[in-house]
Amino acid sequence: MAEIIPFRGWRYHPRFASQIQNLVSPLFDVVSAKQRTLLYNNPFNSIHLSVPKSENPAQQAAMTLAHWKADKVIVQDKKPSIYVYYQYFNKAGTAKTLVRKGFMVYIKATSWEEPDLMRHENTIPLAVNDRTEILRATNIHASATHGLYHDPEFVLEKYLDEAVKHNLIYETEDYQGVRDAIAVIDEPSIIQIFIDKIRTQQIVLADGHHRYESSQAVRQERMAANPNHTGKELYNYHLMYLTNSAADDLRILPTHRLLYGLESLTDENTVMQKVALYFKVRYVENASDLAEIIAGKKWAFGLVFPENAYFIQLKPDMINELKWQFPDAVKELDLTVLHYFFIELVAGIKGHAQRASANIQFERNYVSCLEKVGKQEVQLALIVNEIHIDEVHKVCKTGFTMPQKSTYFYPKVLAGLVFGEIDNPLS
Repeated sequence: MAEIIPFRGWRYHPRFASQIQNLVSPLFDVVSAKQRTLLYNNPFNSIHLSVPKSENPAQQAAMTLAHWKADKVIVQDKKPSIYVYYQYFNKAGTAKTLVRKGFMVYIKATSWEEPDLMRHENTIPLAVNDRTEILRATNIHASATHGLYHDPEFVLEKYLDEAVKHNLIYETEDYQGVRDAIAVIDEPSIIQIFIDKIRTQQIVLADGHHRYESSQAVRQERMAANPNHTGKELYNYHLMYLTNSAADDLRILPTHRLLYGLESLTDENTVMQKVALYFKVRYVENASDLAEIIAGKKWAFGLVFPENAYFIQLKPDMINELKWQFPDAVKELDLTVLHYFFIELVAGIKGHAQRASANIQFERNYVSCLEKVGKQEVQLALIVNEIHIDEVHKVCKTGFTMPQKSTYFYPKVLAGLVFGEIDNPLS
């Protein structure tokens, strides 16, 4: 099963400790253009490694990293460690503070065919290539992906709590309004307890499929190029944040779909005639009400045009007409229904082309969806419900995947809290 090891993290020099809030950054696939512009103004912000501003991003990131090491902007810890990561946040509409407890380690970047780790989501090829080029050039992970293990006995939490209490190294509030706390565990006997516990687990990759696939690609390249490969080199490993799915701290937010540049969508009346073949349709006066109207309803979506909005819900007998060869756990997902009956049959983007389609945008912010449609930056928006963690587990067990950008685990992990190098052999 899953193999983890501690690692000697690279972290910002202690002289920057009080500035850490200005040095961390959102993940590459969620950072907005406005955020990028602001973060690029700080020459030491981690965005210069995760999302370099250059015509040759990978080369620029490698140059930046070399300068940071030489100038001791970042320094490497002396002991292999586990990095505890707590995220304190509030659930919308309540005053209750939740805390997601986890830890960052290196995990073996095995192939999807091996049983160590399960994915639940398709990736977008261009994004994988981008991440691979940067990792190949820098040999460093600027952010951890997010994986789930399952332990209802909560064996590791007491060690995590102890580290946060006594070995805290950073505490900051991030762009999400989340309070982040980072601590360190470097005692070998305690680290071994973590290794032994995770060895019994099959990890579910919650967030970071593109970055994980970049680690797989680099590992395969290095293995092929190294005649003395042992399996213990750091290029075999990937930086991951592991949290316990048995805890009540998982929040999965919906990611809506925006379509644009399609001749098939130029006439709203024609589109709605096609929609009515598969969906029950109801006109909605206020597009801003759609999220509440569809909430909790199976195969239900909001459809927003510049002038009109609709509630649409798949006709129950239509599910038998879904031609994609998936097991029921995948076939009956809201997003599978949407991608087949609307994006393929109505909009005309075939399933095999959807992963790389330039005509599909993904947007988590509901208000932004309405604004983009209203400004006619896109032709229409498809508003979706959130995915539940039970659905993620069921899909993983089938060996199949959900459509790309199916889940948005909240809070997001930050880039820049600790960097993980893969360039030197294990000692």
